Amino acid sequence: MKVLALDTATTDLVTGIVDTDTGESIDRVITDTRAHNEQLVPTIEQLLVDASLTYPDLSALVVGTGPGPFTGLRVGMATASALGVALNLPVHGVCTLDAIAHGRAGEWLVAIDARRKEVYWGTYADGRRVSGPEVSKPETLEMPTDSARLIFPESIAPRLPEALSGLPREWATPRAAGLVACADFTAEPAPLVPLYLRRPDAKVPQAKPRSTALVGGAELTES
Repeated sequence: MKVLALDTATTDLVTGIVDTDTGESIDRVITDTRAHNEQLVPTIEQLLVDASLTYPDLSALVVGTGPGPFTGLRVGMATASALGVALNLPVHGVCTLDAIAHGRAGEWLVAIDARRKEVYWGTYADGRRVSGPEVSKPETLEMPTDSARLIFPESIAPRLPEALSGLPREWATPRAAGLVACADFTAEPAPLVPLYLRRPDAKVPQAKPRSTALVGGAELTES
């Protein structure tokens, strides 16, 4: 079957179509963009053209559920949900870090930029998540062995603790094949739940206390 996969949890806009029968994957990835909302649907449309497919050719959707920033996750997950409803297709949510780690042998610490000088991270053994996902400052990260490898943003790498700074390191974001591989198509899709891991920056303003000098909307004055 043909599966549309997308992820907006990182600065990369990740889209792709995977044929689960042949394993063939076609990806369209826009790297280091802050315009997920404007670019996602046009990128999906071009992806379908590249694959010589139309929406009715799709059998399912997979979307990365983070962890990631509030705005980025909302764009990808809302789009996937809308397409699922419009096309009457199942939508499977998967952890973005799991998709990055999929198929990697050995021990890995996988992290993506969480801003606020923090990272979202998880540890993996042969592609299976051992701990996380969590959000922490890079200086506090640990690995149980010195044989691990890191997937880590280069811009934050200088803040790694000394015990991890010398480990082999690379950078990667999810791809369609990894996203689809993490989905269980034999099960009924669970409700999509974003992995924010922390409260959004925006806060509801607190109501100001009413003046004790107001009764029924009129201000009392001394006679």
